[in-house]
Amino acid sequence: MPGLIRGVARTAVVAGTATAVSNRVSRRQAGRWARQDAQEYAPPASDPYAAQAPHPAAQPAELSSGDKIAQLKELGELRAQGVLTEEEFENQKRAVLGG
Repeated sequence: MPGLIRGVARTAVVAGTATAVSNRVSRRQAGRWARQDAQEYAPPASDPYAAQAPHPAAQPAELSSGDKIAQLKELGELRAQGVLTEEEFENQKRAVLGG
């Protein structure tokens, strides 16, 4: 029975890590594609509307302290799994804490 539990636990860890890595790759690819689309479809320099200031981005809703703690725990788990580097973890932590 312990061998079965160990096998199930190992499978859960591998599946969780694979999901986290897959999601991260998907986000990176989506970001790359968005940048490529922005470059391809940028208005020409002679366009009079191109000189207008862009609309300010909508500010995300303020997170409750419980949400912040949950996000920090998730970030810590991703760092422990090796999905996030120390630098990426620190940047994300600063973003969650608002600093």
